[in-house]
Amino acid sequence: MGRYSDPDSRLVYSTEKGRICPECGKPSDQCRCGRKNRASSGDGIVRIKRETKGRKGKGVTLVTGTGLDTGSLKQLAKRLKARCGSGGTVKNGDIEIQGDHRDLLEEELRKEGFIVKRAGG
Repeated sequence: MGRYSDPDSRLVYSTEKGRICPECGKPSDQCRCGRKNRASSGDGIVRIKRETKGRKGKGVTLVTGTGLDTGSLKQLAKRLKARCGSGGTVKNGDIEIQGDHRDLLEEELRKEGFIVKRAGG
């Protein structure tokens, strides 16, 4: 019997394939079980805030509540990062843009047709 013969044990990461979906067992980029493509629930208002928690004082602008699926969210993030001239990522259904770009992002998201509010201080 192998090291992973316990039925309650499952592979979550492979150095060869990266993250593994816990439901279907396929690499995350090949996952078709629907976990990734769920739209985030919300009230239809996109919120923009600046956050520094857990980033050693480095600030990011966080865009939440878009209600888009993963593919559309990544495309939107790419356009916003290009407009800001900054890096960023998509995490947990939110877009993180490096630096403080709240004014610019608010303007761009309104042009995209979103209802935008500032959150936080």
